[in-house]
Amino acid sequence: MIHATVRVPTPANEPILSYAPGSPERAELKKTLDRMASERIDIPMIIGGQEVRTGKLGEARMPHDHAHVLATFHNGEASHVQAAIDAALAAKAAWAALSFAERAAIYLRAADLLATRYRPILNAATMLGQSKTAFQAEIDAACELIDFLRFNVSFAQQLIAEQPISGPLMWNQLDYRPLDGFVYAATPFNFTSIAANLPLAPALMGNTVVFKPSPAAAFSNWYVMELLREAGFPAGVINMVQGDPAMVTDTVLAHPDLGGVHFTGSTTVFQSMWRTVGENMRRYKQYPRLVGETGGKDFIFAHASAREDLEALAVAIVRGAFEFQGQKCSAASRAFIPSSLWPELRDRVVALTEELTMGDVRDFRNFMGAVIHEHSFEKISAYLELAKSSPDTKILAGGKADRSKGWFVRPTVIQSENPASRLMCEEIFGPVITMHVYPDDRFVETLRLCDSSTPYALTGAIFGRDRAAVATASRELRNAAGNFYVNDKPTGAVVGQQPFGGSRASGTNDKAGSFLNLVRWTSPRTIKENFAPPTTVGYPHQGAE
Repeated sequence: MIHATVRVPTPANEPILSYAPGSPERAELKKTLDRMASERIDIPMIIGGQEVRTGKLGEARMPHDHAHVLATFHNGEASHVQAAIDAALAAKAAWAALSFAERAAIYLRAADLLATRYRPILNAATMLGQSKTAFQAEIDAACELIDFLRFNVSFAQQLIAEQPISGPLMWNQLDYRPLDGFVYAATPFNFTSIAANLPLAPALMGNTVVFKPSPAAAFSNWYVMELLREAGFPAGVINMVQGDPAMVTDTVLAHPDLGGVHFTGSTTVFQSMWRTVGENMRRYKQYPRLVGETGGKDFIFAHASAREDLEALAVAIVRGAFEFQGQKCSAASRAFIPSSLWPELRDRVVALTEELTMGDVRDFRNFMGAVIHEHSFEKISAYLELAKSSPDTKILAGGKADRSKGWFVRPTVIQSENPASRLMCEEIFGPVITMHVYPDDRFVETLRLCDSSTPYALTGAIFGRDRAAVATASRELRNAAGNFYVNDKPTGAVVGQQPFGGSRASGTNDKAGSFLNLVRWTSPRTIKENFAPPTTVGYPHQGAE
């Protein structure tokens, strides 16, 4: 036991490796890609530290080569979900009793393992299984996850150091307890770092977790579990289950010991979960904490004064809309462009878009891979058909999809005369951006239209050199985006720099990448110790005149 006030190492954001030709990291990653692509692994569930296989198999395939099976994974039934809950509850007392310093050491070891030996493994798994390019995998599966591990430890230390004042002859303390029960982490396919952080953030505060990865990210999530095992996570702290999503969620939400839900995914699913929790409220032993980051219809808004930064605006549109095939909650999906900038900007955006290369992400020359699976391909294709058939929209670039080898959708730029069209208002979650041209003299009115035309409020950006216009946009769009960018694309939030999350239909805005998220996973106890308790019942005011 250490008798000291422990200080964890001061975190710094993990440097992004370039993977440039001739670099050692490029050679190592390519070697790892070749090895992992040549294997077919078997992925069990992990319940109470034990590998559980059911023989009821799902398949993890490469989106850019959907005939290529990377792994089979074992799906469970309700009994397996119940076993995971039981394992989490059984492990909780010992995990919560472990000192913060001991828990922090496991996280810091995991960060260092990922920064070194696991870096090419998790990057390659994310590239192969989620069709991310080397750069997109590096900023996600390596850098952001390393940052979550290191910064959350620092944030947690700051949080538990927060203590109340004490009056004379007494001592007041705050005890940062985990939530009652267990936490359910339901995670998305699009970010390996988020899939890991959703169970890891609650666990850092002493909670134990039932973790349901997206089937579309089963491959990379298995290596996350391997990383955590090697880092020293005790059995039962994080229990990974697979199975029918509705069955898993219904089983978890029906349990009286549900303490919280940490979710990233669709708005519809999160709203359904919230409704179910409300209906089940009488059976719970506590009020569950619900933390969710959901959809977005993220915008780039240009002011006429952005003319001198037209190239930066065009690059922001193309990168913001098409990196990782537009499958980021923060991806630019709509743009508002003043008419004075439109002809020149249109031509530049179209030219940049048509230059984008797309294909197998193992070919590092490609800018984009494929969308995640057939359902996503079909959904995006339906929006492309809508754009082709609508009289008030025009496809300026892209508009094509090809499923013969992989789930490939060309990056698509659409012009919509109607700012309230479905393409301008509905989340597509693919490489499609719809742009509306507005009269220069209707800047404020169009800002208000941007604010009110979708139910979401996740990310957005304003481009302009006129500082008064930027200030006006910031004021009018104050509630339209939880992450707001000035002269930058609306993607790429960095842990510790831009805490991430939005409100309205985009989630509970609990800001992953800051101490604010960790607050949700603790149930503080106030302790008052009186060093000189009173020995009489009466008070001075009761004395005789």
